[in-house]
Amino acid sequence: MPKISVIVPVYNTGKYLKKCLNSIINQKMNDFELIIVNDGSTDNSEEIIKKYEDKYPQLIKYYYKQNGGLSDARNFGVEKAVGSYLCFIDSDDYISVDLFEKINGYTENNIDLIKYKCRFVENDGKEIRKIDGPVFNEKDGQEAFNELYSKDILIEPAWLYLYRREFFLQNKFKFPKDKYHEDWAIVPYIIINAKSVVSTEIYGYYYVQSSNSITRNNKPEKIFKRALDMLEHYDNLLKNISDKEFDKITSDNLKIFMTNCLILKLEELPKQYHKQYIKELKKRKIVKNIKIKNIKQLIKKIILMINVKLYLKIR
Repeated sequence: MPKISVIVPVYNTGKYLKKCLNSIINQKMNDFELIIVNDGSTDNSEEIIKKYEDKYPQLIKYYYKQNGGLSDARNFGVEKAVGSYLCFIDSDDYISVDLFEKINGYTENNIDLIKYKCRFVENDGKEIRKIDGPVFNEKDGQEAFNELYSKDILIEPAWLYLYRREFFLQNKFKFPKDKYHEDWAIVPYIIINAKSVVSTEIYGYYYVQSSNSITRNNKPEKIFKRALDMLEHYDNLLKNISDKEFDKITSDNLKIFMTNCLILKLEELPKQYHKQYIKELKKRKIVKNIKIKNIKQLIKKIILMINVKLYLKIR
């Protein structure tokens, strides 16, 4: 059984795919399997994958499926995985060749969730910025989320973690199909359900800010669809945390985290959708999630109740 199952969903990323696959193939620690899920690509991705499959048949498991989206491809890959840990890598990104070697020591302790750090880079590899965050030894999931929530600026990307596969399967985690913001929908919930989490100082992931990134699709109707999907994820997360006994601090922090993200979503919405989106926010009474610790927060909460746009300006 390999230590790590690396799951790479592919959809029309032929331009970036070789760099991604090379960064995995050339890992200094080679106790892993590479699961490539071609999600119905129409470019030259399959041709590239086939060459790698022919060259590394003992390492690569290749699957072609009808297009179902990123979540569907990830879920498909999880079903095929046999490694002790799961690792998700987007096919237009790449990792450092020593990531698995550096992270290996943490896997020896059967940690449920292992977090590493990332760099945002341009297509040519030029660094845009490093994403810092807290480093801590083993904590339970609720403690870990509370620290990440208070000190980290990047919590929810699925590709920032190794997941112990047994923990992932026992909890029946699934990425929501046909929805945007699928990571935001599930990763915070995964964190608080973990019995053990570590956050390492390892910078191992390179997130490429390419022009075809889903977040750069500026068609108004798709931007609004992303916002509506976040609202649906919020509803589902509230139901999920109500079904389990999490401590009040964790539940409150998760709600505040989600609420802040939902409010910030208004900034990227085209103006024609503002009224409808604000109506949805008010329908969910998200203002009740804002906790008051001082007079400044009280004023902000009152403003949020009256005018969401004004709250954005003074937050």
